[in-house]
Amino acid sequence: MALSATTTLPHSVDRVAAIFVNEEFLRHTSEFVGGTLESFTIDGDTAGAFSTTAVRTLPTTRLPDIARKFVGDSLTVTQNEQWDAPAADGSRVSNITMKISGAPLDVTAVQRLVSDGGSTRVELEGTVSSSVPFLGGKIADAAEPMVGKALNIQSQQAQAWLESH
Repeated sequence: MALSATTTLPHSVDRVAAIFVNEEFLRHTSEFVGGTLESFTIDGDTAGAFSTTAVRTLPTTRLPDIARKFVGDSLTVTQNEQWDAPAADGSRVSNITMKISGAPLDVTAVQRLVSDGGSTRVELEGTVSSSVPFLGGKIADAAEPMVGKALNIQSQQAQAWLESH
């Protein structure tokens, strides 16, 4: 199942990228959806190429009942991001993978922070897949809107965060 989302934030790529890898912001977005940020690490210098790992525990209250029977009341999601060094125009690219413990789902995405005048266009494209024979497509189809919504919440909350900090 394909993920695709685009939004524009009226801030520079540097500011948007800094928020997307800010532990306090990640804690805020986790709590915004009723979860917790269990851990967050950055490997490397954020001025160049680097990677991050965020582990979150998230509630399953918004999942369909059939999915909640399999995964319980919460999920642990590990999100890894591999950030490229800035391009000549300041744009950034991060390759995202998400693993959801106890759920047979794999999420891969590419997030581009494109410099657009004084603003940043956040472009996200990816896929949700499941390794379960026969039912994998249905599981991925059911999960895709939730994953897409979670990734969109990050951009929406980044706008509010940037205005207030």
